Amino acid sequence: MKSLLPASRRCRNPVWMRLALALACTVALNGAVHAEADCYEQAGAYQGVNPLILRAIVWFESKGRPDAVHRNADGSVDIGEAQINSIHFNELRRNGVPPGALRNGCVNVYVAAWMLKQKMLRHGNTWRAIGAYHSETPRLRDQYARDIHAVLVSWGASE
Repeated sequence: MKSLLPASRRCRNPVWMRLALALACTVALNGAVHAEADCYEQAGAYQGVNPLILRAIVWFESKGRPDAVHRNADGSVDIGEAQINSIHFNELRRNGVPPGALRNGCVNVYVAAWMLKQKMLRHGNTWRAIGAYHSETPRLRDQYARDIHAVLVSWGASE
């Protein structure tokens, strides 16, 4: 099974943890740091998902804000640019990604790519898979797919 993050982005490495902590301190002191532009391309290539879809998800979820946090009515929390939900924290920890790392824009985008790939493995390379990034409930899934499609249309990227 392919690792969630490439070796260069894994958080198990103590050096990475120190760098992530330093980045978190820098963000706290100097404001938000957005995912580097090539993170979308790299994460998309690594997981085999369309980087433009990743960009649309991030735009729809947070307008690209790595410091975005949303507390949901069910008690869960969405973190970072791609709004990774806290229900995934245990699985992410098992894969070497502590919740605090999700505040790093690039890590957040890699996790989003991995999550989207999981949905594609289940639903194929379809709008259903894109919608399932948000929810498996058909009504919510289909609305989310329409929302992402609308973002792409607004960018002139889809008809």
